Amino acid sequence: MARSGRSSQKSGARRVTLGILIFGALALIVAQSAPQISNFFVPARTTINDRIGAPADTSFWAQISGQAERERRIRELENEVRDLARYKAAAISMAERMEAYERILNLMGEPPERGVTARITTVVDGPFAQTVLANAGRLQGVEPGAIALNEGGLVGRVTQLGDRSSRILLVSNYQSQLPALGEVSGVRAVMQGKDRDRGVLKDMPEEAEFIEGERILSSGEGGAFPRGLVVGTVTKQGNDWIVKLAMREHSSGYVRMIAPPEIVEPLPESELPELPPEDGTASASQGAQ
Repeated sequence: MARSGRSSQKSGARRVTLGILIFGALALIVAQSAPQISNFFVPARTTINDRIGAPADTSFWAQISGQAERERRIRELENEVRDLARYKAAAISMAERMEAYERILNLMGEPPERGVTARITTVVDGPFAQTVLANAGRLQGVEPGAIALNEGGLVGRVTQLGDRSSRILLVSNYQSQLPALGEVSGVRAVMQGKDRDRGVLKDMPEEAEFIEGERILSSGEGGAFPRGLVVGTVTKQGNDWIVKLAMREHSSGYVRMIAPPEIVEPLPESELPELPPEDGTASASQGAQ
């Protein structure tokens, strides 16, 4: 009887000890989440975290709930915002210098962009016909031959224009022929549509090659497309240079259709209007008569 009494007392003591440990663990978890209590542990936690190299605000509860990962992402975004602010300041400074240089050199810049934003309503994909239908047309200000862009870059060119709709032939169409150049290498070629996401560069110079991974831009040759529109990035596959089209990477279902480049042909000298003399002597003599 005495032996069984002692064993029951030991088991009861173990239960009490286990209960105290469980209660202590729960109390620590609550202390990490309660600001009134967690502030008491901040100095000690900061010292320990400084020694092990972990962030001071990372707690056990933050790791479990995902708060630590969210705070890490917030810090990354804050750093990106600071970097972008520096780039923005540099871009503004460069733009101001470019405007000053253009005024000094009397340089004729690009004409102001006129455009209409529309939503893509129908997509026709196939091996021989890749076009999209946008819900804006002549009545909304879309011009014949307009250039279509999205957030990624060049989409295509308007081939059919209605009063309230436009059909756009994509640069991925095998019939599309786009004069292009490498942004870094400056090598010129003609991009032909290959499939839904890619194009292939042809008619290249024999002794020049593109740089792997560089951006491909529209060269503006031929007058169908403006110069400098982003087309995609180039990689070499076998003997072919393949362009991964940028329009597929960022597509929200909207396109912006801008006016095609237009350079007015100069008139023959015989058809030019007569200009008044600069000193105004002829007009004065005519007034005296």
